[in-house]
Amino acid sequence: MKKLMVGLLACLALAALRASESDWMTDLSKAQAKAKAEKKLVLMDFTGSDWCPPCMKLKSEVFATTEFADYAKKNLVLVELDFPRKKQQSAEQKQANQALASKYKVEAYPTIIVLNAEGKKIDEHSKTARCFTAKDSAQARRRAARYVSTRR
Repeated sequence: MKKLMVGLLACLALAALRASESDWMTDLSKAQAKAKAEKKLVLMDFTGSDWCPPCMKLKSEVFATTEFADYAKKNLVLVELDFPRKKQQSAEQKQANQALASKYKVEAYPTIIVLNAEGKKIDEHSKTARCFTAKDSAQARRRAARYVSTRR
């Protein structure tokens, strides 16, 4: 009975993790269409998910929080633009991500760019010397909230 309970809890935890990861899109044009339909902003995360310590910290300490998930569900369409070194990625995805990194002049990871539904950049955060912190996330949320409130 104890093993069954542990197994069920593990399955539930894995399902919750997959559900939160599935909220992230990888196609910017689809994300913009969704943002326009839902009247939300687009948050792009340029990341090196399997080699960049600040990116991993941002994911675990900000993006994985309930507070961020709740805010994002109401206000954001999330797009992950990953530049992994070990993880497999299709050639098309690599090319699309590189094109967006060039377009937005991404020079460091993580870089967070917020767009309105029409694709206009309204905010950017890039941290080269230190990790993106919860304080930075709170400031970005406040700016996004101000922007959203002025557009409705």
